[in-house]
Amino acid sequence: MSTADPPVFTDITAAADRLAGHVVRTPLLESTRLNDQVGGRLLIKAECLQRTGSFKFRGAFNRMSLIPDGRRAAGVVAYSSGNHAQGVAAAARAFGVAATIVMPKDAPAIKVANTKADGGEVVFYDRYRDVREEIGARLAEERGATIVKPYDDPGIIAGQGTIGLEIAAQLATLETPADAVLVPCGGGGLVSGIALALNSALPGVPVYAVEPAAFDDTRRSLVAGSRLANDPAARSICDALLAPTPGEITFALNHQLLAGGLTASDQAARAAMAAAFDAFKIVVEPGGAVALAAALTGQLDIGGKTVVVVASGGNVDPTVFTGALAA
Repeated sequence: MSTADPPVFTDITAAADRLAGHVVRTPLLESTRLNDQVGGRLLIKAECLQRTGSFKFRGAFNRMSLIPDGRRAAGVVAYSSGNHAQGVAAAARAFGVAATIVMPKDAPAIKVANTKADGGEVVFYDRYRDVREEIGARLAEERGATIVKPYDDPGIIAGQGTIGLEIAAQLATLETPADAVLVPCGGGGLVSGIALALNSALPGVPVYAVEPAAFDDTRRSLVAGSRLANDPAARSICDALLAPTPGEITFALNHQLLAGGLTASDQAARAAMAAAFDAFKIVVEPGGAVALAAALTGQLDIGGKTVVVVASGGNVDPTVFTGALAA
């Protein structure tokens, strides 16, 4: 698989074979109360219950498995606000290699602690002044290591796409067709992988990217037909979804495959976090809750329909989580 070309469906099925026995087949959760609230049927794909607390382990493990053994031994370098960092650190530990992670100084403390706990070396940077890709490239060159990108890599996208395969299989077991799938979106690796998988596994089911309201670069880019950037002054509590612009490979896929983009305010994300805890007793971080937030705020007409919502991660600092519950 070339790191410059978009993945295809068979890359996702191959990734599923590599990941078998290494990842959790996360459940589809359902709440009568939430169904009554929206007037339809919500099925929550709980990737917050995945290893390392987010979907990112899938892509990291798959990408690392594609590195030749001799080169992998030199270690890997990644840059991440936290979930990819944890996924790479855990995958590197599984392969017995060193991982260096470039993380923003304001990353949630729980994500930094978990990355270090899995053996990752953390190098901090200022997300508003420094360019993490430049720091990562320098470290990789110095150490002879391989860069494992957070989203704009076919191996990463294929790994995340295994979620789409699971969704299709779980819906088949339930004998329930889906009318739409809502997926959190930062750089676009998760939603592009799921959309690619479902395009073959469940053709015709629309997939929507959901972003923080102030970081809707994918939504606007889909409308414009070209990659647009976010306002550098924008801020959001959804730390996992603050990519400055869609990835090149991810946007090429998303422009072709997605039905559109939706958004969620920080307030709506907090409310969705509380709803997920109340209905399912699961912890979802702000960025992981935006797809549920979009469903609960009625951005998509789901009355009488069945909609799958991906809850992509649950790595949230206690103060942020308790604040959401108290809001």
